[in-house]
Amino acid sequence: MANESSSLRTPMGRVRHLGSAKSGTHHAWMMRVTSMALIPLTILFVCILISLVGADPVSARATLGSTGVAVVMLLFILAGVYHMQLGMQTIIEDYIHGHNAKTWAILLNLAFSAVIGLACVYAVLKLSFV
Repeated sequence: MANESSSLRTPMGRVRHLGSAKSGTHHAWMMRVTSMALIPLTILFVCILISLVGADPVSARATLGSTGVAVVMLLFILAGVYHMQLGMQTIIEDYIHGHNAKTWAILLNLAFSAVIGLACVYAVLKLSFV
């Protein structure tokens, strides 16, 4: 009995065996890590775009196809898409209450993030290898 009085779980939670899913901390850390990674990557991305203002298409393609620029853009895309997916998952989990609707929304969020990420990565790689 002493164990039950020191527990932070509600009586209904104990009956249903509901407790921590143990994924919230990892989710929160990944949001913070990606947001911190996006700060310098966004600055570099904006600098790259500013350097391309007024450039002809051939030089712009050469700049975007260079290895360093391609790596920065790929890191920016991957961190940004993952951060977007995590943020939308948080919104879905907080504001959609039906179990089926929540499951479908999370699956659609994953599919949308994958499609956007793959399309962007394909575009950068196509510029790099052509």
